[in-house]
Amino acid sequence: MPQQQINLNDIRPPQMPPGAVRLIIIGIVVLYGVFTSWFTIAAEEVGVILRFGKYVRTVQPGLNFKLPFGVEKVYKVAVEKQQNEEFGFRTEKAGTRTLYSSKNFTGESLMLTGDLNAAEVEWVVQYRISDPYNYLFRVRNANQTFRDMNEAVMRAVVGDRTINEVLTEGRLEIESTAERMLQEMCDQYEVGLKIIQVVLQDVNPPNQVKDAFNEVNKAEQEKEKLINQARSAYNQVIPKARGEAQQTIQEAKGYALERVNKARGDAANFNAVYRAYLKAPEVTRQRIYLETLGKILPRVGKKVIMDENASNVLPLLQLQEGGKK
Repeated sequence: MPQQQINLNDIRPPQMPPGAVRLIIIGIVVLYGVFTSWFTIAAEEVGVILRFGKYVRTVQPGLNFKLPFGVEKVYKVAVEKQQNEEFGFRTEKAGTRTLYSSKNFTGESLMLTGDLNAAEVEWVVQYRISDPYNYLFRVRNANQTFRDMNEAVMRAVVGDRTINEVLTEGRLEIESTAERMLQEMCDQYEVGLKIIQVVLQDVNPPNQVKDAFNEVNKAEQEKEKLINQARSAYNQVIPKARGEAQQTIQEAKGYALERVNKARGDAANFNAVYRAYLKAPEVTRQRIYLETLGKILPRVGKKVIMDENASNVLPLLQLQEGGKK
């Protein structure tokens, strides 16, 4: 059977109708324009619209439209989401058992206190974006700028306090002061951020001096213990001595008052007797004489009363000691 030869020049692709390519291109352009003219904003976000690189408006959550073909560009900013920045540590996985990074971040956390001691301060800053326009366009690389501001503020606050304040009783005051200063700096630089809270995560002396620091703390505690013991002894002895001194003073005042009143009474009695004596000297003299004898005679053991006119009585008396009466 003879083979039929085929001429390749006779094989031609099917011819498209006139204008079909134009319609396909127009359709592609229309579809691209449709798909680039709408967008959605999540519930916790807002959309910042730029037209040829210039800010024109901010749109709220939901379905929104913009000019297609890249004429208008949208930046989605989460303004309702609370965000965190960690300093001195990094959280790799949060959960029931939080996993932290094993990397060293002492460049962020190592600080010098006001009394020239070193401390490693780890803290967390919670914030949200309050002004999306300022956050996007007022400051270049707002996140890194915000981190630099945090380090500057915390170093300033810690540098004004002693190591004991940073480690113990001054933590709350440091947090509130750092929060206030950081918000003031954000407002001054127009970063567009609202500070919610500054929390000190952990504050410790550096590992290189931790042993020496513990020894110092031990000595400080021993010092406080001795001071408290001395104060306790002082509070026991001094008030007692003051009470006894006050009691002695009161007793002396009472004794002085008693002696003065008694002297005044004796003087008043003497004056009354003297006035009576002046009225009847003989009677008063006799009374005083009898009263004096009444005081003296009971103290005398044996008493012999004789008449001055009597005689020959002495031989009859047994005057020797122990003799019969």
